[in-house]
Amino acid sequence: MRTVKDGATAPSQLARWTPPKPLTLITIVTGVLVLALSAALADEQIPTVPTHNMSNKERNELKEESREMFYHAYRAYMDNAYPADELMPLSCTGRYRGVTPSRGDLDDTLGNFSMTLVDTLDTLVVLGDLEEFENAVKLVIKDVKFDNDIIVSVFETNIRMIGGLLSGHILAEYVQKQADVMTWYRGELLEMAKDLGYRLLPAFNTSTGIPHARVNLKHGMKVEALRHSRETCTACAGTILLEFAALSRLSGEPIFEVKAHASMDALWKMRHRSSELMGTVLNVHSGDWIRRESGVGAGIDSYYEYCLKSYILLGDERYLARFNRHYHAIMKYISQGPMLLDVQMHRPHTKTRNFMDALLAFWPGLQVLSGDLKPAVQTHEMLYQVMQMHTFIPEAFTFDFQVHWGQHHLRPEFIESTYFLYRATGDHYYLHAGKKALKALQKHARVPCGYAAVNDVRTGKHEDRMDSYVLSETFKYLFLLFSDPADLILNIEDFIFTTEAHLLPLTLGQLGNHTLAVRDQDDQVHMLDYMRSCPSPNKLFPETVRRPLRDLVTGVCPRISSAKRLRAADFQASNTDHLRTVYDMGITMVALGEGKVQLLHSFHNAKSPEDAERGLIFMQEMVELSKSNTIPNTQLQAVAFKPEGDPELHILEGGPSHFSIELVNDMSIEQRAVFAKPPKACTALQNANEIRGKVVIMERGDCTFVDKARRAQSAGAVAAIVFDNTPNTSINNQQMFAMSGDGRDDVQIPVVFLFTKEAEQLIAAVKQQPGLELTLMSVSGLKDKLAKERADTIKTDTKSASKATP
Repeated sequence: MRTVKDGATAPSQLARWTPPKPLTLITIVTGVLVLALSAALADEQIPTVPTHNMSNKERNELKEESREMFYHAYRAYMDNAYPADELMPLSCTGRYRGVTPSRGDLDDTLGNFSMTLVDTLDTLVVLGDLEEFENAVKLVIKDVKFDNDIIVSVFETNIRMIGGLLSGHILAEYVQKQADVMTWYRGELLEMAKDLGYRLLPAFNTSTGIPHARVNLKHGMKVEALRHSRETCTACAGTILLEFAALSRLSGEPIFEVKAHASMDALWKMRHRSSELMGTVLNVHSGDWIRRESGVGAGIDSYYEYCLKSYILLGDERYLARFNRHYHAIMKYISQGPMLLDVQMHRPHTKTRNFMDALLAFWPGLQVLSGDLKPAVQTHEMLYQVMQMHTFIPEAFTFDFQVHWGQHHLRPEFIESTYFLYRATGDHYYLHAGKKALKALQKHARVPCGYAAVNDVRTGKHEDRMDSYVLSETFKYLFLLFSDPADLILNIEDFIFTTEAHLLPLTLGQLGNHTLAVRDQDDQVHMLDYMRSCPSPNKLFPETVRRPLRDLVTGVCPRISSAKRLRAADFQASNTDHLRTVYDMGITMVALGEGKVQLLHSFHNAKSPEDAERGLIFMQEMVELSKSNTIPNTQLQAVAFKPEGDPELHILEGGPSHFSIELVNDMSIEQRAVFAKPPKACTALQNANEIRGKVVIMERGDCTFVDKARRAQSAGAVAAIVFDNTPNTSINNQQMFAMSGDGRDDVQIPVVFLFTKEAEQLIAAVKQQPGLELTLMSVSGLKDKLAKERADTIKTDTKSASKATP
């Protein structure tokens, strides 16, 4: 990540953004939910308390301290580890692949190609140390070789090595012209980048165009260890384009940019078409998702970053469109106030884990670049409080801000976002936040031989590890934060930072595109594609946004430790604990009948101000749920049957699916019912012969709805019913539920979802009368049919009565 032109002045093609007006009263009426939401706290009502400014003297001292920190780590590496890839600061020796004890997959980052020095080249120029930069470039040219029989990560090698070599090349030519130094340089780093790029290309030989996660530098994919390679992460495949496009445009070899565009295009097609979200792990051969968790942290983070930055660097508007579509989905489903919580890509109201990871700290910086400052300020403030609570941001922390994974690897993401927020707002609050991070590193990570990662933030125990990004990113962003841009030998506004903080000039976009601009249906313009914008920071002083979040972490932790915040997606009106919780939040609930519930929120009725704020968040979530989950009455599905000996028609209302044909109007299925074996239908159905031509009944759980439907369809079922596995749910006390798919439209049979109470009636009837015939229709269609039958009966009775009259 990461550069922004003076306060989120992203490209002029972005539309202007107007800060939202104060929210006073929102009333939403739907077929299943009535909400009345009142909010008394508008931004304009919060007093502005500017942060006290940091003196130029103190800021300059911190700049020089950050410079000294860099050189302490850099000299420790050069004197004790070079030409190894990394420094082991506790052992004070180098980490070599195949020599030092293996750390498993973590060592895929290493290639015995002096990674730390290559990764650090452009930091030397940012610091203005042209003499050491020249010496480092000479060392890289002389010592670094790539013809190594080593399996490496395609992603890490690209962002650290190719990015480092390209940035080094660009800056070598830059200082040649600007400072008349390095006149001997003739593009050697570019040739090395091209050599390494060709060694990564075999990874792209897949049916999807999405690259393998790993490749052998010498033998490509033709090694036994890679024979069964099939999985990669979204970030791994989607963080290639900036470096590969730069390599193509600087070298004149189009193949790199072509391959990177193809990978991005393939990933875009794999998104979930309903939610517009991405999963985290997929199969490079089939494109099938292996892990469908969606967030903005580990496994996916820099894919979103490269969607936006590819537009900024290359001027290709399809990437702006894609980023904005993704961004809208993230802010709708994943963003929960200041927190970012992972969800299922195909069930975006379902949370997938109870913690957040440290990598998401880059997100506020990306939001600054996109021009959305307010949520950037909010999330940064939450992270800052977590940092102050634990000294460092843990590798993962729970929703109540306790440590989940205690490591801190000296990551740069929080400092990066701090830098961009300061550049965008000029608020000295961010200088003080940066100072806090700097002093923590000095006190708790500095060792005689560099800086050591923290193995556990609770104990302060060190780990014998100093990743190359500590020099490439962490100290670079600290130095830039405390520097006056006018004092730098580079005009930072002329460059964009890659995800590894390597500098690429914006002029690369003028060198021409080496790919064909082929567009398909997925790239057609959508109204959401250009919604995001660049606000004027003068209209949004960050203090007004931070103040409601003050003491968020320290204030909330003791209260949430025993009970997590109730989310709207989990709320059940039949649960007494839930009812008590919403009452404490100042929410009153009135049942209106016919499955409708009215929720009224008042700050004055809440148990405490904190509960009132929770209530506001809960109501906002309910608004989003009502918008996205509301199913019009014409879409409600009905399961009808007449038990033997009972003249009454029993009608059970259920929800449709988003992945199968929907019964509308007079469309109907009339057939006998059969239970699936096994009941959850997550493995091959054992009674396929019984199911053929019948309506199959399956239990929810263990696998996705669409997987169950596919097995039912393969067994020859004409329709399927999935019943809930949560006790006491009913159409009368729950929001209507529509089943989500995975973006593939291959299910051709109708599938209906029944809540538990309705399902119990159906199951009892089928068990009592095996082979009970069911009628599946839309609710409105069935009502029309019954009304017509009644009318025909009345008409017939009238005629009969008329004929019988003498």
